[in-house]
Amino acid sequence: MNLGFRVFHLVFVCVVCWVLPFGFGSSNSSSRPAVVNIGAIFTFDSTIGRVAKLAIQEAVRDVNSNSSILHGTELVVHMRTSNCSGFLGMVQALQFMETDIVAIIGPQSSVVAHIISHVSNELQVPLLSFAATDPTLSSFQFPFFVRTTHSDLYQMTAVAEIVDYYGWKEVIAIYIDDDYGRNGVSTLDDKLAERRCRISYKLGIPPGHGATRGELMDLLVKVSQLESRVIVLHVNPDLGLNVLSVAQYLQMMGDGFVWIATDWLSSLLDSALPLSPEIMDTMQGVLVLRQHTPDSDRKRAFFSKWNKLTGGSLGLHSYGLYAYDSVWLVAHAIDAFFNQGGIISFSNDSRINSVDKGGSLHLAAMSIFDDGPLLLKNILQSSFLGLTGPVKFDSERSLALPAYDIINVLGTGFRRIGYWCNYSGLSTVPPEMLYSKPPNRSSASQKLYSVVWPGEMVSKPRGWVFPNNGKQLRIGVPIRVSYREFVSQVRGTDNMFKGFCIDVFTAAVNLLPYAVPYRFIPFGDGKENPSYTELVTSIATGVFDAAVGDIAIVTNRTKNVDFSQPYAASGLVVVAPFKKLNSSAWAFFRPFTARMWVVTAASFLVVGIVVWILEHRINDDFRGPPKKQLITILWFSISTLFFSHRENTVSTLGRVVLIIWLFVVLIINSSYTASLTSILTVQHLSSPIKGIESLKSSNEPIGYQVGSFAEQYLSEELGIPKNRLIALGSPQAYALALQLGPKKGGVAAVVDERPYVELFLSSQCKFRVVGPEFTKSGWGFAFPRDSPLAVDMSTAILQLSENGDLQRIHDKWLMQSSCSLDTTELESDRLHLKSFWGLFLICGIACSVSLFIYLLQVLNKLRHAEVTQHISTSPGNSQSGRLKRFLSIIDERKDQSNSGSKRKKIVRSFSDNVTDGKLELKQTEMTARSDINSDN
Repeated sequence: MNLGFRVFHLVFVCVVCWVLPFGFGSSNSSSRPAVVNIGAIFTFDSTIGRVAKLAIQEAVRDVNSNSSILHGTELVVHMRTSNCSGFLGMVQALQFMETDIVAIIGPQSSVVAHIISHVSNELQVPLLSFAATDPTLSSFQFPFFVRTTHSDLYQMTAVAEIVDYYGWKEVIAIYIDDDYGRNGVSTLDDKLAERRCRISYKLGIPPGHGATRGELMDLLVKVSQLESRVIVLHVNPDLGLNVLSVAQYLQMMGDGFVWIATDWLSSLLDSALPLSPEIMDTMQGVLVLRQHTPDSDRKRAFFSKWNKLTGGSLGLHSYGLYAYDSVWLVAHAIDAFFNQGGIISFSNDSRINSVDKGGSLHLAAMSIFDDGPLLLKNILQSSFLGLTGPVKFDSERSLALPAYDIINVLGTGFRRIGYWCNYSGLSTVPPEMLYSKPPNRSSASQKLYSVVWPGEMVSKPRGWVFPNNGKQLRIGVPIRVSYREFVSQVRGTDNMFKGFCIDVFTAAVNLLPYAVPYRFIPFGDGKENPSYTELVTSIATGVFDAAVGDIAIVTNRTKNVDFSQPYAASGLVVVAPFKKLNSSAWAFFRPFTARMWVVTAASFLVVGIVVWILEHRINDDFRGPPKKQLITILWFSISTLFFSHRENTVSTLGRVVLIIWLFVVLIINSSYTASLTSILTVQHLSSPIKGIESLKSSNEPIGYQVGSFAEQYLSEELGIPKNRLIALGSPQAYALALQLGPKKGGVAAVVDERPYVELFLSSQCKFRVVGPEFTKSGWGFAFPRDSPLAVDMSTAILQLSENGDLQRIHDKWLMQSSCSLDTTELESDRLHLKSFWGLFLICGIACSVSLFIYLLQVLNKLRHAEVTQHISTSPGNSQSGRLKRFLSIIDERKDQSNSGSKRKKIVRSFSDNVTDGKLELKQTEMTARSDINSDN
């Protein structure tokens, strides 16, 4: 017996040793089970579910018929319907966990996905959803949740870019009030805010069958009375059709409305066409988004197969394609899982056992998938070409390259007007053609084809109307106590105003293509001008809907509100007293400044010296005793001012210098003559203040108008201490403060906006504008940020300007008197050196170059003289001798030049003697004749 046992043991060991090396190879073929079970949870009887059920079944059939993927293992899917119920979905997921389910496809509802994801995380079973698009289904919170379609994060980005592309600023969001609807609209709000757009009104509709037609009608009546006409509809298909039907009944599918539907409508259109004419009529002109799937041979072959399966009774939408690819994704991941040695095994959870100990829920039957993390890793690392295009995940566990088709419902079908992709935005080119190029999101590259809008309108809707809810615009108007010509309250009334600004606003409103009900609300206490900055702030805080008045458009105000086109030019100027300058005995000194006089006199002397140096060796006019030469230099330089110099220039260098100098003298002489003529013949005004710079550098007080932005500008922008700024409330206060001056408690100048200053100077002739306008701005009407009324009012103001009505309103209220015609800015009439430095520079360069050339000629002559003399001297004597020879060369006459000069003098003397002889002969003959006559 012992021998038999030993023989058996030996045989058993040999068999084991033979089986181990060959039974568990690299492919782990013996570890692959015959069947792998996966689950599927979605709503069978729904627009998405009907297509998804058939697509999943076909995918499982195709996977099992393909021997290259699971290598003999059969994939079995167990389907259960949740009817979009979170409770049923959770129960069915728990039932799946009692079996050997390694992955679950679904659910289609974001509400159900939130619940099942908790179960999936605990039991480590991957959950692949082909239709749950809620952006808040995060992989960080639910690591075993894998979205095999695109998140609504991208769809809402596409909607926001469409809204921005057409220039709309506000939209109304109608959504189903569950996780899917609320979170999608919240994402839309964020994406619109990135483009300075917003959701002006949110309308949540209860999910399920909670909203009857009457309730929908009550809700949409509120929407019809709102300002915005751009409506985003983010619901499920059944509810969406009811909303569109009620909207058509309320005439909200006509001219002026814009409807943008998310991909629920494209799923309905793709799966149920052709729809009845009654249903199609309710959605004419609607813009719809559809998840983009690129064309391919495999996709076209599957569509052909689908039509044969359904007989054309059920269309295939994008969610069906994603459901099909989800099955293949699981199959590829399971195949990789087995290749890596993964084993399908489950273990009990001790926590569940302790909770259900002695209970009747049978929770102990649920078990944890031991290698669930490995299967999840293979799912996320999968990469293959599916019906929807390349299937692979990015670093954020989202499907790569999200894109959408943008379609326009028209007639009995729809047409595609363009695409949106996260790579390059809006385009009319398929996204797959753009991926090979650099991303381009410039405004010029964003394009869509033309759209037929609701009401069969081809032109782009304005996107808003004035709300038809009986509410009037609350327009704040400042109560001015000075310069009431611009705006003032009619006495004895509470909300009636008049003035230049009021007439411009009324005329602009009358040009709008719609009625604008409004009422004026006074702003201020009536005792002093109110703060216009506080008035503008009241718009941002919602106290007023707009503000009308003489409101300057400045930077700090544009941060809070939007302004219309300026209807009046404005800017800060300085007003100061002036005095008239009369002619005096020394008026001829005034054309030039002191520096100009000094530089001009020095230039005359320098040019005279340069010409003397250049002419001294060759011109007898510039030779002689030192006293005579000094007089010659002074006389020559001064006489050039009148072009009457008698000394001739012989050298070429001297003539070049003289020509350039005479040109300079000509310009200076002409300028001096013109300025002096103006001084002696025209009345001139003078002020100690020359402009804002001189006012800023002084320490004298400055006046400004109460309520004006001038105080803030002077203190914050220019850095003028506030203790130098004095508030003045009226034109009379301006005049009194300027007349008193800073020494008597007044001000040195007043800084105010030009329209006020022009009106002030029309009656105050003792003051003038000093210096240039140092800010550029305008007056406009203020509206809330991104208000479409601001754009329309700007257009109306431009029309008023073009047809001349704006000027007529200006002349009516602000006609200037004759006193204000002389409002020329006071400036110095003296000629400054900076106006002539170019001429002096040219002359200086000519003198320097001529002297340099002359010096080279003298040095060359000195070198030749040393060579011919061959005089050997000591080093000390050599230096002094060289200097003497240098000076002697400069002072000596040039022979050739001197002989020529002598010949000229001899000829001139000879001609003079001949002339004198003739005169003497004539005189002798006349004397003789007179003597003869006297004798006779």
